[in-house]
Amino acid sequence: MPYAVMCGEALDPRRDWTARWTVTWQVDGSDIVCPVRDLATFPWTRAQPVRAFSWRPGQRHRPGLAFMGATGRGHGFESLAERRALTVLDFCGQVRDVLSQPFRLRFLDGARRTHIPDFLVATAGATLLIDVRPAHLVKESDVTVFAATGRVAASAGWRYLVVTGWRNNVADTVEALARGRRRHTDPLGLEDQLLGAAVRPRRFGELVAATSWPVLARDHLQRLLWKRRLAFDLNGPLGDGTWIYPVGP
Repeated sequence: MPYAVMCGEALDPRRDWTARWTVTWQVDGSDIVCPVRDLATFPWTRAQPVRAFSWRPGQRHRPGLAFMGATGRGHGFESLAERRALTVLDFCGQVRDVLSQPFRLRFLDGARRTHIPDFLVATAGATLLIDVRPAHLVKESDVTVFAATGRVAASAGWRYLVVTGWRNNVADTVEALARGRRRHTDPLGLEDQLLGAAVRPRRFGELVAATSWPVLARDHLQRLLWKRRLAFDLNGPLGDGTWIYPVGP
């Protein structure tokens, strides 16, 4: 039997588990505890991270704040892997709000345990609860925690994701494009030139060469890719030979 299934079976089997498992939110400096059964109706966009982001000499992880163009503000992360996850979320679009370290879950799997997920994300079509853990750092005990968190998310009608890594080129390419998330000006009209030249698929180098200022157009083309006004295949590295595709209305 798969280990994840065994862990799921070890969780509290009683029908009223949503009344006994709890989550703790932080709102205006105060702890608010509610049963899991009320999770879907809690106004979580008013909440703050339930755990502070701390810095100290000698720590092995790297916390910080990551700016997201989708929300226009910084969001806390506790590792470089979490920062990458925020950048990819920002690139994917449709993000409405993000809460880092959203709540403290208390659940039962034979003993009382706690877990703080990494991100709660509101998108145009769904609510995502996300944990970030590189695959080589996932321990057997983590699988039980992930099973419990997934169970809680499902009870609220949310989707639950555990981010363990990325395909080759994806994270590096997205981070390279991330300069395009900040406001900018285009006094030379290079983006209109690029969009006009991209009415059919063309290679990156051909597109910038078709503009009046190819050197400057490179940066603007990357911004158009970041804003998803043009498309490309993330499975390969981004270069002059990369095919760029128009995006339909």
